[in-house]
Amino acid sequence: MYKAFYGLKRNPFEITPDPSFLFATRRHNEALAALYYGVRRHKGFVVLTGEVGTGKTLLLRCLLQLLKQSDDVKYAYVFNGRLSPLEFLQYIAGDLGLPAAGKNKSELLLQLAGYVVSRGEKKLTTVLVVDEAHHLSTDILEEIRLLTNLETADEKLLQILLVGQPELDEKLDSVELRQLKQRIALRSHLAALDVNETKGYIERRLQLGGSPRAASLFPPETVAAVHRHSGGIPRLINTICENALIAAYARQAACVAPDMIDTIAKDFRLGVHTPREEKKKTPDELDFRKAAKTLLELYAHLQGEQAREGEEELAARLPVVTKQ
Repeated sequence: MYKAFYGLKRNPFEITPDPSFLFATRRHNEALAALYYGVRRHKGFVVLTGEVGTGKTLLLRCLLQLLKQSDDVKYAYVFNGRLSPLEFLQYIAGDLGLPAAGKNKSELLLQLAGYVVSRGEKKLTTVLVVDEAHHLSTDILEEIRLLTNLETADEKLLQILLVGQPELDEKLDSVELRQLKQRIALRSHLAALDVNETKGYIERRLQLGGSPRAASLFPPETVAAVHRHSGGIPRLINTICENALIAAYARQAACVAPDMIDTIAKDFRLGVHTPREEKKKTPDELDFRKAAKTLLELYAHLQGEQAREGEEELAARLPVVTKQ
């Protein structure tokens, strides 16, 4: 409804990861280059992490678009990490076009190994892409480590890309996965946008949406408010800006004012965090803790009294020794 009013041809702030809307910061360019280089140079194992909403999936889709342009690349794309090891292998085989129904784990591994080795002999590239990899269990990550054993004397035959939230880094840093961690060839991390990047991000989105005045629709003070409330997270920037355009249209305003951003942030409860350790204790919890403390103090007091009484009783039984 606001598109015609602001001269837009398409919605500039959709939250779906559309590669055509990629705003390539230096960090995004470096991460995309690392992923592409890792695949094309057969580095074997590449990891990309980033906070929620920083554009990991969008970057991954840009990479897959690049890979689709090459006839020598075949990939399996797994976006659900909450699978059993058997389901995980079945999913990979099925996505590569291999028959997976009714096969056990050993049969699937032999089939995958044969497929990857066969393609390697023909100088073809096979890629396993796992999005939301922070959900992977230790068992599946161990299966992935074993898959990296598919190699020749010169290069890895299966290229593996793991993409996920910072929890993935924590898993890979664990002692039980130290063998997998040592095999990582390239590692990248996506951070939030700074205020200047946020300005460029908003303007770029508006330009791609067809806005004739992308630079003035969100004035500098409004951009600053967007950055403050979003923390520079692209997905939150999209949510705020989308609702800001609706609010501005409702006022028939020529541009988005900072107070609109503040209102939207309040409505979406942005900046409201309740970590477990910071949650306020309920009255029942406080009463329970107070009662428990009192009982412990009473128990300690009674123990002390019993000890003193025991000492007095023992002293009374001992013979009295008098000096001659």
